Amino acid sequence: MRTREQTFPKYIVVAGGVISGVGKGLATSSIGRILQEFGYSCTAVKIDPYLNYDAGTMRPTEHGEVWVTDDGGEIDQDLGNYERFLGKELSRRNNLTTGQIYKAVIEKERQGEYLGQTVQPIPHITNEIKRRVTEASAGHDIALVEVGGTIGDYENTPFFFALKSLEREIGKQNIVYVLVTYLPVPTHIQEMKTKPTQHSIKLLSEQGIFPDFILCRSKSPVDEVRKRKIETYANIDMDYIISAPDVESVYSIPLNFEKENIGRKILAMFDLPERKEPDWANYSTLVKRILNPRETIRIAMVGKYVTSGDFSLTDAYVSVNQALEHAGAANDTKVQIDWVSGADFNDSNVSDGLSAYDGILVPGAFGSSGAEGMIAAIRFARESNIPYLGLCYGLQMAVVEYARNVCGLARANSREIDPNTPHPVIDIMDLQRAVIEPTVWQAWRAISQQIDLVADNWLNSRQHQIGGSMRLGAYAARLMEGSLVFRLYQESGRLESDRSRMDRLRMQPGQAFRLGREKPGAPVVLERHRHRYEVSPAYVERLETGGLVFSGYHEQADGNRLMEFLELREHPYFVATQAHPEFRSRLEEPAPLFVGFVRAALERKNSARK
Repeated sequence: MRTREQTFPKYIVVAGGVISGVGKGLATSSIGRILQEFGYSCTAVKIDPYLNYDAGTMRPTEHGEVWVTDDGGEIDQDLGNYERFLGKELSRRNNLTTGQIYKAVIEKERQGEYLGQTVQPIPHITNEIKRRVTEASAGHDIALVEVGGTIGDYENTPFFFALKSLEREIGKQNIVYVLVTYLPVPTHIQEMKTKPTQHSIKLLSEQGIFPDFILCRSKSPVDEVRKRKIETYANIDMDYIISAPDVESVYSIPLNFEKENIGRKILAMFDLPERKEPDWANYSTLVKRILNPRETIRIAMVGKYVTSGDFSLTDAYVSVNQALEHAGAANDTKVQIDWVSGADFNDSNVSDGLSAYDGILVPGAFGSSGAEGMIAAIRFARESNIPYLGLCYGLQMAVVEYARNVCGLARANSREIDPNTPHPVIDIMDLQRAVIEPTVWQAWRAISQQIDLVADNWLNSRQHQIGGSMRLGAYAARLMEGSLVFRLYQESGRLESDRSRMDRLRMQPGQAFRLGREKPGAPVVLERHRHRYEVSPAYVERLETGGLVFSGYHEQADGNRLMEFLELREHPYFVATQAHPEFRSRLEEPAPLFVGFVRAALERKNSARK
C-alpha cells in the first residue's frame, strides 16, 4: 500500500457536548500523552470563547485557578493539564480568547493593515484564529486544539468556522475531530441515555464538522448497547466510540484510553507509523501508588477560595491538589486534603480545628478576608512542630506571623491588608508602586479597607492597567547552599546551574528582568510567580536576626533582592516560597517542596504512631 506524503503538523480538534466541564482538557491532555508514547512531538492549544483578554481578571470562585506560564501568561487551568501530561512548558500563545482575537483584528484595522477593506468576522476574525492556531502549532508533529464551552454556544461559532476552513486548506487527511460528550443516568429510571449525545452530534454537524471519535463520559463504562445506538445515529463505526468513565485519579485516563487502542486508531486515521513502542512502566507504577498507597496522611489546606454558596471549590487550587498527589505518589502515600476556610479560625479555636492534621498548607490568595485565620494556623503549625508549606500568600502570612509573635513587631502586617500598619513587613516595592497611577493607588487602598469582595473585584478589573506591578512568570532565585530548600532542589535535580533553560528564557521579551543578576554557575532555580506584594527589604535583617532563614532570593537588575524562600532550622518542616512551584509539578517530576512536605508529614504521623 502506498503511503501518502506526510504533512506536519497534524491537528486533533477536541470539542465538548451536553454540558460544560465534561473533561475535554483531560481528554486532550491524555490523547497527547498517548501519542507522545508512540514517538510524536505534541503540543496543545486552548481556545476560550469568552471576551476576557485572558483568565487573569477572573476570580477563582468564578472560573477556577489561573494557570501561569513561564512567559507570564495568565491562562485557563486546562493549560496546566496539558503541561502536566505532556511534560513540557507551554507559552501564552497556546491560549486564544475571543477578546485576544478581536483586539488583534481591531488593532490591525486601526494601523491600516487591511488597506481600506471592510473588516468582518469572515474572513478577518477567522483568518486571525487560523493564524494564531498554526503559529502555536509550528514545530510539532501533532497539535491538539481544544475548543472551550459546549457545542451550540454562540461564541464558539467563529472558531469552528475557522477550523473547518483550516481543514479545507490542509486536507481532511490531516485533521481529526474528537467529540467529548456526556451520557447521563437519570436517577428515576437508572438507564444511561444517549439522546443528549445525539443532539450534540447534530449541533456539531451544523458547523460542517462530523466527529471521527466520540469519547463517552459517564459514571460507569459505556456498554455495547449504548455504543450501537450512537453508531447508528452518528454514522461512525463503533470502534471509534470510546468509553471514558469516571476514574479515581485523572492519571488513569491515558491508560483507560489505551485499553481501546485510541492511540493506534488515531495514527491509522492519519496514516502515520508507530515510531516507537509505548513504555508505560514507570507511569503505571506511579498510578498504582495513587490508587493503592502504602500510607495515608491528612493535610489541612487553609485557604480563601474554598466555597461558593453550597459548593466546595477545589478547582480554585487544582494545581496545589495535583502537586500534593504527585508528591504523595513519590512517597507511596495518599494525601487526604481537607479544604478549610481561613475565616473559620482564630487563636482560640485553631488548636481544636487543626491538631489532628499531619501537615498544614496555606496557598495563594489576594485580599484580606481570612488572613487572620491563616496567621493563626501558621502560628499553630510553627509552635506545634507541625509540617508547614506556604505558597505565595502563605509565605507573606508566615512573615507577618513571625514578625508579630517572635520579633515583637506589634501590628506587623501586609500593606495589602492594613495600609496603616506601623510595620509593613509585606509591601509593594518602589519599582512596582511607580507603575501604578497615584489616583489608582489611593483608590485601591481606600477600597481595600472596606469590603474585601469589592476590593478583589476592583483589583482584578484594573489588572491590565496595573499589570506592571504584578510579578508574572518564571523568575530565577539563588539558593543558600546547605539550606533545606537547597537540598530538596538538589535531590530532585532541579538546580539550574548550567543556565541552559534560562538562556532560552533570556531570548524572550522581558525575560532579562526575570533572570536578574544571577552569575553563571550559581545554584539557582526557576519557579513561576503571580503576585504584587513582596517581603519588605527594610525588615529582612531584623527578621533574620530573630531566627527566620531566607534561603533563596531573586536579585533584580537594579541590585535589589526579593525574598523567594524561607525556612526555620529547628522545625521539622517549616518552608514557604513566594513562588507557585505547583505550576511545575508533574507526576513523574514532582515539585521538590511538596515532596519534602509530604515526607515530613508522613514522618510526623509515623512518630506519633510509635
